[in-house]
Order: sequence, then C-alpha cells, then structure tokens
Amino acid sequence: MPVVLRKRGYRFMFYSSDAAEPPHVHVKKGRKAAKFWLVPVVDLESNRGFRPHELNEIERIIVEEIEYLLESWNAFFGR
Repeated sequence: MPVVLRKRGYRFMFYSSDAAEPPHVHVKKGRKAAKFWLVPVVDLESNRGFRPHELNEIERIIVEEIEYLLESWNAFFGR
C-alpha cells in the first residue's frame, strides 16, 4: 500500500488489491479512514471516523491534487 501523497496530516494511498475497481484513493489519519472515488467526479465512498469538516478538507485536497492522484493511480496499476 504505497502512500502517494501526504498533506495536512492525511495520508493518501492505494491498495494493490484494488486494481479491478475504478480509480480511487484511501485516506488515513490516525485511526480514521475514508475512501474517495476519483472519477467521474470526486465522491466519498466510505468513511470511518472523519467528521464532516474533515471530509470537506480531504475532498478539497483531492480536487487540488486530482491530476497527480490519477497519474499515480495509472502508474501504480500500469495503465
């Protein structure tokens, strides 16, 4: 599970077992975790522990870094 981005205390990562799914990113901070789809739009798929304001901040980061995250996804999964 490579961490592809660290920003504002959040770790953004991919799981190698997720290759069959559409592009997405897992986000962790402490014991909290969330999963966001990257396409066709950034969208929360699941949340475990983050408060609404944290999810809004994470979504803003993802939108800011969407090109980098998609490039990293494609490189990691060989697409």
